[in-house]
Amino acid sequence: MIRLFNAYFPTRTLLLTLSEVILVTAGFVAAVLLSTGTADDARIYLLYENGAGRIGLVVLVFLVLMYYFDLYNSAILTNRREVVTRLVGVLGCTFVALAVLYYTFPAASLGGTVLWNGILMIAVAVPLWRSCFFLLNRSARFAESTAIYGDGPLAAPLIDAILRRPELGLRIAGYVGSNAQIAAIPTVDPSDLVDFVKREGVRRIIITMGDRRGKLPVGELLKLKASGVQIQDAPEYYETVTGQIPLESLRLGWLLFSPGFHVREPLRIYKRVFSFLFGSIGVILSSPLMALSALAIRLDSEGPVIFRQERVGEFGVPFTVYKFRTMYVNSGTRPTKSKDPNDPAANHIGTPAQFDDPRITRVGKWLRRTRLDELPQLFNIVKGDISFVGPRPVPPHEEEECAAIIPFYKERWLIKPGATGWAQINRGYNATIEDHRDKLSYDLFYIKNVSIGLDIYILFATLKILLLGRGGR
Repeated sequence: MIRLFNAYFPTRTLLLTLSEVILVTAGFVAAVLLSTGTADDARIYLLYENGAGRIGLVVLVFLVLMYYFDLYNSAILTNRREVVTRLVGVLGCTFVALAVLYYTFPAASLGGTVLWNGILMIAVAVPLWRSCFFLLNRSARFAESTAIYGDGPLAAPLIDAILRRPELGLRIAGYVGSNAQIAAIPTVDPSDLVDFVKREGVRRIIITMGDRRGKLPVGELLKLKASGVQIQDAPEYYETVTGQIPLESLRLGWLLFSPGFHVREPLRIYKRVFSFLFGSIGVILSSPLMALSALAIRLDSEGPVIFRQERVGEFGVPFTVYKFRTMYVNSGTRPTKSKDPNDPAANHIGTPAQFDDPRITRVGKWLRRTRLDELPQLFNIVKGDISFVGPRPVPPHEEEECAAIIPFYKERWLIKPGATGWAQINRGYNATIEDHRDKLSYDLFYIKNVSIGLDIYILFATLKILLLGRGGR
């Protein structure tokens, strides 16, 4: 795994991205050579007629579309049919996007012959390369042999996370412990650890033991480490693989002594200045759209245009959040929670809106689908109630319920909440206790790793979600 923007990315995925940048660039350079006829003419075009810059623009458009079509997403990388389908969409959108750009900025045009030849070349080369990558990615021969050691609560989730992501480049050779975790993984007796490592060529051991006092074979592990075997702590590796802090093994001492979990004063100042400046610009630019939305709400149904609700902010201080009203008046009251443990609603917190929810107005459906109902939160950002990026603020009654059940839940209040965040881009709405526990694991990851780079990455991912209309209800 490679750390960028304080987030973690598989080395294979980054190498795939780099290789495709080189492949697309080489395809269009070859198209220039084919169109000009000679190497000297091609060199003149690339160096003195800004041909290199024009090709760079094409590569940038292609790369952005590859990202927006999720072609570097773990779930898509392992599905060959889905990759081919989405590549067709990328190629079509690339041509359309370039046509619009060239119409707007004619000086940036590659020229019809070069553009068509380049598109045809990458239409053949990229799918072929993706097929090769698929085979390499699935091959156990090119994967690092890994062992999971210990019966702790993280063993099964970590094994499952690794098995679902072949781009990590790991092959789980065995589980060292007394209790079988995953049926497909062979169980190894702890006394056979050294022989097993040598026999299977294990290069990495991930320690998932819960209570280690007097049980961890420190001497054997140190000898293996000295011989070149990498020894890793499960919580640390789980964090890099999933982007979550594992609540199953979280301890107060770890929160106190681990790096992170504090926001330096310069970063706080930057986040406040950034939020005020761009929040104000957002209010000015979106004011015509907000006025039209307000008029549509007023004409569609009775009630106030703005929906106000108390939320929990930084350090637990409540504030009022603003949104456009999308439901009929008095339709969003919370029902009494069922006490029957067999009732699926008994584990729910609040009443999140569902698709085709009868409480939502006609205009509200459109506002939610396009996320325009969130625009008034720009005023909260300007006021300083929230930042652009941070944990999602929740109503006090929901926070109290979660804090009473979920350990370390109040740690979310250590940082100013945000209009978007790490949890929002990685998971959907939260309805049950388990949803909120999962969300907390993402929020703690953000609080631990908060930085300017991570904020920029989250904003870029949020823009992708908004443009593709995902997750709106």
